[in-house]
Amino acid sequence: MVKQVVFIAALVAAAMFAVKDHRILQSAGLTGSCVVVETAANGQQVEACTSGKLEGAPNLSGNGCTDAGPYAGREYWRCPAPVASAPAP
Repeated sequence: MVKQVVFIAALVAAAMFAVKDHRILQSAGLTGSCVVVETAANGQQVEACTSGKLEGAPNLSGNGCTDAGPYAGREYWRCPAPVASAPAP
């Protein structure tokens, strides 16, 4: 009886970890994801986002990106160059 409870608790914990991690959901195509497809000389990036089955494509406007429109089933975004952080002393 105790072994069954421990086994079920371990399964529930593993499932909760998998859902929180998001990588499993993305690889299964359930959530949307983005990938950098081009980086300009000035550091600006173009990202291509795909929709998931449970939710649409990610909205990158909160990151300062502008929507470049859809093409071939993906949503493209132009994003500013990432800000480089100073090295720790």
